[in-house]
Amino acid sequence: MSKRMLMIALVVLMVAAYAAVLGAGCGRGKQTTLVLGTTTSTQDSGLLEYLLPVFEKKYDVNVKTIAVGTGEALKMGESGDADVLMVHSKTAEEQFVKSGFGLERVQVMYNDFVIVGPSVDPAGIKGEKSAVQAFHGIAAAGAAGKAVFVSRGDDSGTNKAEMAIWKDAGIDPKGQPWYIQSGQGMGETLTAANEKQAYTLSDRATYVTRRGNLQLIILVEGDKTLYNQYGVIVVNPAKHKGVKLNTKDASDLVLFLTSEQGQDMIASYKKAGVVLFHPNATGQSSGMGNAREQN
Repeated sequence: MSKRMLMIALVVLMVAAYAAVLGAGCGRGKQTTLVLGTTTSTQDSGLLEYLLPVFEKKYDVNVKTIAVGTGEALKMGESGDADVLMVHSKTAEEQFVKSGFGLERVQVMYNDFVIVGPSVDPAGIKGEKSAVQAFHGIAAAGAAGKAVFVSRGDDSGTNKAEMAIWKDAGIDPKGQPWYIQSGQGMGETLTAANEKQAYTLSDRATYVTRRGNLQLIILVEGDKTLYNQYGVIVVNPAKHKGVKLNTKDASDLVLFLTSEQGQDMIASYKKAGVVLFHPNATGQSSGMGNAREQN
């Protein structure tokens, strides 16, 4: 073979190789992005850092997490700024779905709230079995200038649970000098309560994750009113005609969380030997309700 023919053959081979590589790249497709609106507790506890990499690898998707209070997360769903939500306020979630903004509310896991405060416990609530009675004690100690309560005050699931307890106690704490609203997430609220040696209501997961840096202890736990259920909701694309919601990956996330693998991972997640979330999906679900899957 002449030198000229050899050069031509080499060029042909290089072009063919480049075309093969380019074709393979096109075949793989572009990785998609899923926007998850969720509560600060799932992020502050480290649960999402544990779960999401497995989901992302399995479904070849990049999850963008926006951690806010449940109220803000639901607003994101209403405005089409999130594809899927993971929140913890059953009444608000059911209303979200009833209003047509979500396709289906799917329960995934639960934990509980705890009332924490300084070990000196000026309100004398340690060991109290009733959250309502504990709040009565805190309010009385606050009125006497002996105690402070720090609330998230952010319309989160935790804040909604706290306000429900105040309501059951027949007490309106807002505007009282002993009642402070941080307007921040659970981690920041615990830090503020710690600085003031105050009481607060926290989800157990965030408290356990942060307690190494806190001088606050669990004083009240176990009351049925402190039960804390989490759900996931695929945002309804029919409510957002002008927005391209990633409904496919949103439903895949619900499938993953409610699958045997997802539920087992949730059950095995611990901090300091404490199980932070307890899986309780009623079966694997895509979270699509009666809607046809669309993307």
